[in-house]
Amino acid sequence: MPDDAKAQLDALYKAPHPITVAKCLDHVDPHGRRFIELSPFATIATVGPDGQVDVSPRGGGPGFVRVSEDGRHLVMPDRPGNNRLDSLRNIAEGSGEVGLMFMIPGIDDIYRVNGPASLVVDDALAAQFTEFGKVPKTLLKIAVREAYLHCPKALMRADLWGDSHRVDRATLPTLTEMVADQVGVALPKVSRDQEVDGLKQTL
Repeated sequence: MPDDAKAQLDALYKAPHPITVAKCLDHVDPHGRRFIELSPFATIATVGPDGQVDVSPRGGGPGFVRVSEDGRHLVMPDRPGNNRLDSLRNIAEGSGEVGLMFMIPGIDDIYRVNGPASLVVDDALAAQFTEFGKVPKTLLKIAVREAYLHCPKALMRADLWGDSHRVDRATLPTLTEMVADQVGVALPKVSRDQEVDGLKQTL
């Protein structure tokens, strides 16, 4: 990046509106709490010890991430995945910094939270996050440094919850077929319905 990159950016873009800056809080306020209570989906970005960044999806029933009473912390359960543990390893071995984006189907606004996270192993607390018949092995505790509502323009441009860009699943091969091609191995042929049924058994 050139030394004058900041000056170039400042020349290209207007300064943010004062409210855009002021809306960034150091805690989750009542509006943010309600947003998270309604959200069944979030993305989490983490940074590893080598500086590489990873972004991973997280989902559950609405409110699967919980906000502390004072709004200063979030607790997120870790659900069964592919066991690569990219996010968890980054948090354990890297800076611990995470960035979260919460979304609610049908609503274009996004709620964002940034701050340091730590891994928690607490059987009693984990039991409170039982979902899909499973108790999470670990929890993430995120200290809220920044929390704010994000402009809805990106989701509006994407029409994410609408039909204008909706794609029939049959347009793409099944996940199993695509992975088999990518890694060059023969995997058992399964239909899309069989694939979905198999995934549902491991939620």
